[in-house]
Amino acid sequence: MKKILSISLLLFSSFIHATFIEVSTIDDLQQQLDNTTHGDTVLLKAGIYQGNFVLKNSITLTGEKGAVIDALGQGHAIQIMASNTTIENLTIINWGSDLTDQNSAIYSDKKNKNISIKNNNLTGDGFGIWIQRAEHIVIDNNRIKGNLKLRSADRGNGIQLSSVKYALVINNSVTETRDGLYIIASQESELRGNTLFNLRYGIHYMYSHHNKVLDNLTYNTRAGYALMSSKHLVVQGNESRDSEDYGMLMNFITHSNISYNRIKNVWTKPENRVMGREGKGLFVYNSGYNTISYNIIEHAEIGIHLTAGSENGKIFGNSFINNPVQVKYVSNRRQEWSQQGVGNYWSNYLGWDLNGDGKGDSPFEPNDAIDKLVWQYPEAKVLLDSPAILLLRWVQNQFPILKPGGVKDSFPLMKRPSLQGDKA
Repeated sequence: MKKILSISLLLFSSFIHATFIEVSTIDDLQQQLDNTTHGDTVLLKAGIYQGNFVLKNSITLTGEKGAVIDALGQGHAIQIMASNTTIENLTIINWGSDLTDQNSAIYSDKKNKNISIKNNNLTGDGFGIWIQRAEHIVIDNNRIKGNLKLRSADRGNGIQLSSVKYALVINNSVTETRDGLYIIASQESELRGNTLFNLRYGIHYMYSHHNKVLDNLTYNTRAGYALMSSKHLVVQGNESRDSEDYGMLMNFITHSNISYNRIKNVWTKPENRVMGREGKGLFVYNSGYNTISYNIIEHAEIGIHLTAGSENGKIFGNSFINNPVQVKYVSNRRQEWSQQGVGNYWSNYLGWDLNGDGKGDSPFEPNDAIDKLVWQYPEAKVLLDSPAILLLRWVQNQFPILKPGGVKDSFPLMKRPSLQGDKA
């Protein structure tokens, strides 16, 4: 008890002696930072501060409007070395572009705790914010812009979290970096309300478990959400618009809940089109034991594509609207896409609802042997409206035993379910 009391008194004493320090461009900023003590606040007056700066103590570094840190094209602009550090209200530009050295506007690779990065504007070539091995992090309302003159592979990610726990990344805007938010080997974190555009991937997950991805917006990407080698994710309320390859990509994702998301306009650009490359609203590869429910997938070349053992999931309540190919399922194993009498809405379902229960009277099977033939031999598309193909489809319907295994929705919905905040 005596030891705990002494520690508390020490912390209280340090806060009592915390000071507010104003710094102008005529001062030596690094020297002023080195002279701080725990709990101090350093305010940068308007002006340009050139160089690379290290925060060795637990302080708040903030700035007046017009306070700019210019790293002169090399290294990290600000490196955090201590826990209980806040960086806010700064403009940071022109840090280094060496991705091997992880050059960043704001960088921390220590086992720090309680890092807060808020209301900053960052513009540069390397990584925007790189946090590694830390816990209890808040990254809130930052604006991060990369450099479109560089190839995508030569740009850093907007925000990169590596081996962190308990991070809250909210209300940030990221554009023209490589990926917007890149999360690797991190747990118990939440990405919420971020806007991510003009990127390779909006949100990119690798080897990360027990995380939440909520209410984010991505547009003008190759993939809005690339979720890879992770489990126990909650991905809800997100939106992806105008992506080229994938609205949402799931690669080896297990025991996750993918629900109430909106995916719209996934089309490969004409100049990038090659055989087998089509825009996929939802691409599910080697991913099982997931719940995929109440998502809207609209105007994608392929609504949902499942392959490589992507089975044992619960798929229901989704709306597949105006996708030329609603489902591409590369397997002979049969799958039922309904739960407890609730199927999915299909814009091309032609059945009736004679008893008025809101569900089609006949099951919907969105792919058949003809579809699989076309997937194997894309040039056969020119025959889809021929009398021979129509006859084959009629024979399949008359003799169900001839149908291959595939997706079956026994309770197709006659009307698409409304989502929270839905204006439709």
